[in-house]
Amino acid sequence: MDDVNVDLQQDGNYSVPAWSVSILQDCNQEIYNTAKVNVQTSLIVKKLQENDTPQKLSWEWAREPTKAALLGRGGFKATQLLEQKAATNDQSDYLWYMTRVVNNGTSMKNVTLRVKYSGQFLHAFVNGKEIGSQHDYSFTFEKPALLKPGRNIISLLSATVGLQNYGEFFDEGTEGIAGGPVELIDNGNTTDLSSNEWSYKVGLIGEGRRFYNPHSSHAKWVSGNLPVGSAMTWYKTTFQAPSGIEPVVVDLQGMGKGHAWVNGNSLGRFWPTLTADPNGCDGKCDYRGQYKENKCLSNCGNPTQRWYHVPRSFLNNGSNTLILFEEIGGNPSNVSFQITATETICGNAYEGTTLELSCNGGRRTISDVQFASFGDPQAAPAAHSRKAALRPVVACLQLKRRA
Repeated sequence: MDDVNVDLQQDGNYSVPAWSVSILQDCNQEIYNTAKVNVQTSLIVKKLQENDTPQKLSWEWAREPTKAALLGRGGFKATQLLEQKAATNDQSDYLWYMTRVVNNGTSMKNVTLRVKYSGQFLHAFVNGKEIGSQHDYSFTFEKPALLKPGRNIISLLSATVGLQNYGEFFDEGTEGIAGGPVELIDNGNTTDLSSNEWSYKVGLIGEGRRFYNPHSSHAKWVSGNLPVGSAMTWYKTTFQAPSGIEPVVVDLQGMGKGHAWVNGNSLGRFWPTLTADPNGCDGKCDYRGQYKENKCLSNCGNPTQRWYHVPRSFLNNGSNTLILFEEIGGNPSNVSFQITATETICGNAYEGTTLELSCNGGRRTISDVQFASFGDPQAAPAAHSRKAALRPVVACLQLKRRA
């Protein structure tokens, strides 16, 4: 949709901006237009506090204990593949599915493991070795699996990231392997394992033993020889909180996928390696014309999230502890703590309206006022805001921290 002029006959033409809705009084006086809403845009930056020096974080690490699961030892058994939400009862994002397969030596030497999956992330292990992993929402996993003569153990770790929250009967949607099938394919012959006896383990050992608690005595932390790119690994470090009152964030660039805690408080899941499509961003944005889903794309190729908020209520005045669980492999060496600060605020206003800009709290003062206008704005100075009755105008204020 482009800008259009509507012929109001005796009242002349009325201009309707692209992708907008207008409300007219008596068909000739504009009361409201969705493209002419006065709005403030705050440009936020992440940086070190001015009086702080960069912290060199020293890391310890511990392996997630997976031996029992890779040997097929679970907490309960069933002769069917269970739905993950029902099996975990919201205790964890993780559920181990484990079963045994006997190879008599005359067949199934080199087979393909095929799993119909309706979760988000699946790790597959055969005889203690990971044969592959895959993520999406509802997919079929297929990887070669080398079986040895005699007893073999298949261990599948299912991880949910988010549950279905829309559509008809969304609450009844299944998660995990939920009925499967789980099959072994050997030279065209299919062996269905869905009705095997399956052992189950809810959650990770490190979760149950509260590795994320700085005071836990169960985690055996190791210093030195920091493993990088290592799956199923816990990392621990101490840090000083940034000074000031601005919001604090932790930059987890370099990490893979997992969960973060500060002083035992959960910051939530992280997944910086999940990035947006690198194609489609051209630096220009214009919604006019026919709508397409790839219009005005931004942050192409960047992580869906990189900075994670650390509430100051979680932080101590002295030493603090950050603990990360890394599921797929990452490098904590570049993890850092920063503050977020509003450095520039901008707003749009139209003829006959008032533009008001706020510094969003904090000890900030206005260091520069810049107008790019088609009209003649008149600004009324104030300590933390500027007001003006304007014709079409764009106003931008540059902020600095007040001592």
